[in-house]
Amino acid sequence: MPPRKKLTAAARRAQLIEVGRAAFAKKGYEATSVEQIADRAKVSKPIVYEHFGGKEGLYAVIVDREVEHVVALISEAIASGSPRERLEKAALAFLTYVRDHPEGFAVLTHDAPVTASRGNLSSLLNDVAERVGKVFAIAFKKAGYDAKAAPIYAHALVGMVTFVGQWWTETRKPPVEKVASHLAGLAWMGLRHLPTQPAPIRQRPVS
Repeated sequence: MPPRKKLTAAARRAQLIEVGRAAFAKKGYEATSVEQIADRAKVSKPIVYEHFGGKEGLYAVIVDREVEHVVALISEAIASGSPRERLEKAALAFLTYVRDHPEGFAVLTHDAPVTASRGNLSSLLNDVAERVGKVFAIAFKKAGYDAKAAPIYAHALVGMVTFVGQWWTETRKPPVEKVASHLAGLAWMGLRHLPTQPAPIRQRPVS
């Protein structure tokens, strides 16, 4: 039997990322060890440390890639169309990611390193929403909305779609296209009559 071809450094790094993603998606960060990752990749533990400095370094790379992928999908989705179309396309882009990249979504919704400043679901969603908010600001300005309010809608949309996405992963129905339409319809009912400068509702006097 000919000797197995040695992977290049780039190929080995890519392999470890794939193996790590699958492991973290299945067990979460705390329950996954460097030894388990190395065994799955059929390498020694020092190889993992050599490429990522340890488990937390590998996890950070995986998380960063998933977040960047989500942001890219949503950015592309809201690049054109009417305000309502952009809203629905943003929801659909996120839900399509949930459907097509279950391991990546599982990593984002699992536990994270207790020592990490980012990585838990809340901080990840905040990261995604902040970057999506910048894209929303441009789109809102062109569509006649108050660009300063974009972060509010970005956080609301990302939070809503994420938790609906978690529910959808358990039911797998209806199709994500239908779910996105429902979410967009719900959000649009408030957005379509949005005043230029929303103000708190005045408390009515007690009769």
